[in-house]
Amino acid sequence: MSVLDVSIPKFDGPDLLNAEVVLNRSELFRAECKRLISESESEIAYQRVRDIQFLKKEVELKLEELIPEIDALEALQSRVVKALAMNQDAMKVTLLCLEARRKRAPSDRVHDAVDAELLKECSMFQEVTGLLQIVLEQIAEQIRLNRSAKFYLEQDLKEKFQAQNIDNSCALMTMQTIPNIATVSPKQWENISDLNIARAEQQKNNSLSLRALVESLLAQSADDMQKQFRSTNEALQLNIQLLKAAKTQLEDKLPKVGLNVRIREDLLAAVAESEQFLSLAQARLLLRKERPGKEQCLDAPQVQLLAEVEQLNLHITKLREELAQSEEEQRALARCQLELQENIDIKTNSLYIDEVVCMQLREPIVICHV
Repeated sequence: MSVLDVSIPKFDGPDLLNAEVVLNRSELFRAECKRLISESESEIAYQRVRDIQFLKKEVELKLEELIPEIDALEALQSRVVKALAMNQDAMKVTLLCLEARRKRAPSDRVHDAVDAELLKECSMFQEVTGLLQIVLEQIAEQIRLNRSAKFYLEQDLKEKFQAQNIDNSCALMTMQTIPNIATVSPKQWENISDLNIARAEQQKNNSLSLRALVESLLAQSADDMQKQFRSTNEALQLNIQLLKAAKTQLEDKLPKVGLNVRIREDLLAAVAESEQFLSLAQARLLLRKERPGKEQCLDAPQVQLLAEVEQLNLHITKLREELAQSEEEQRALARCQLELQENIDIKTNSLYIDEVVCMQLREPIVICHV
């Protein structure tokens, strides 16, 4: 059989048409699948971007709330440091006043109202100093916690920014070009930001509570210290008035002692004068003894002279007795004068300590709300 004898099969027209239709449908189905896959990939990528943007916004808001709170705490910390320094300066003055008052004379070194107020003042300042130091430690710790929360928020924000850029690029990628990278689950991913936000919220609330407590403490302690400082000043002013009155009273007595000294001098002068009169009367009697024998009679002048001598002797004796008593009194007055002068010096010293030393030490001290 030759090649020409081989029969060639013939295809009818309808079979070719069906094959073409099937082929077209297959192409359309494949194209639709690719479109659905592409849309699914894009939707996943864009949803991830939206999730990142949402969490990024939440983190930014919390960071905006936390940063001013850190600034407010740092400002409050400075105020507490200032209040502590003011309190310590005032306490130093109180201690100096107590030390100065110990230098009073033993007779004036009594536990008076001023000492009582100074001791109360010192005790209050010590208590407030202790509280402020504790508060400073609490503020420093809270600032540390706030900064820690801020750090985690900033890190989270930085990572969210990087992730957003990456996912924006991923939205343009296909399944074939996305590398297979092990990562956390979406729930874990959300929990990280939620934990950072919750931590920041907790520290912010703690910070607000601490600031409210410290503000109250600063106000109350300033009021208490001002009240005690005024009470001490009032006690000092009253004691200064009492010291001035006592000093004035002593100074008024001092001239009276001097007056008694002048009385003794008057007595001495009176004795001397009476003795001169006595000498004169005795000289007259001696002179009359030189009269002639017949003329030496007890006449009126002789009687008068004798009476005068007797009277002068009695007067001089009495003056000498008064003078002796005056000398005894003079010694007592001298002791009294010495005691008066010593007491005046004591009051002067005590007055100087309270009015000059203590008041001048306390004058520059200003206790106020910081």
